[in-house]
Amino acid sequence: MAIKVLIVDDEKLIVKGIRFSLEQDGMEVDTAYDGQEAVDKAREGNFDIILLDVMLPRLTGFEALQQIREFSSVPVMMLTAKGEDMDKILGLEYGADDYITKPFNILEVKARIKAIVRRTQTKAVPENKSREIISGDMVIEQDNRRVTIAGKEIRLTAKEFDVLELLATHPNQVYSREKLLTMVWGADYPGDVRTVDVHIRRLREKVELNSSEPRYVHTKWGMGYFFKG
Repeated sequence: MAIKVLIVDDEKLIVKGIRFSLEQDGMEVDTAYDGQEAVDKAREGNFDIILLDVMLPRLTGFEALQQIREFSSVPVMMLTAKGEDMDKILGLEYGADDYITKPFNILEVKARIKAIVRRTQTKAVPENKSREIISGDMVIEQDNRRVTIAGKEIRLTAKEFDVLELLATHPNQVYSREKLLTMVWGADYPGDVRTVDVHIRRLREKVELNSSEPRYVHTKWGMGYFFKG
């Protein structure tokens, strides 16, 4: 199955160049040129990944991402012309899975797309027997990549699910921020350990009744994070 990509950027020459390169690799590409169009197409389409520029008309990339996260956990890679750390972290705050700074090497973009989609699709392949992790009221359906608490579905991004699944698969085992970054994002990921902290905080906001007194995802001060089994 071809990878389905939505490219969102108001610079048409950039969109044309990315589209041509991705289609050369056999990917199916759709495009949008403002934030509202991105939200509309994400709602209507079934994309494997979205490349989303930060500076967009109508809705900014961050605003579009925030709306997309209300109904979809599709992987999103932010495209930004700015290199400041706060822009990158802000993208992750809203639920982005990755970011890349312009000007970028299209070969790196394609490699990142394939890596993200490969991880997501590999974990989504069903087996003969459904795999589940149950802890208290939480049920993690590993094959469906679905999390429920007391029967209510909790919508997680791809990376939030990956972090939770890794921790829950090895309860009470402490993972350092560096270890989590390597295992979930990959050894070649250009970000730093703050990425892990952002995702842990967002994850707690979604799965914990009180994120300051967590039931599931705990901190071992000076060492890292663990899932309490």
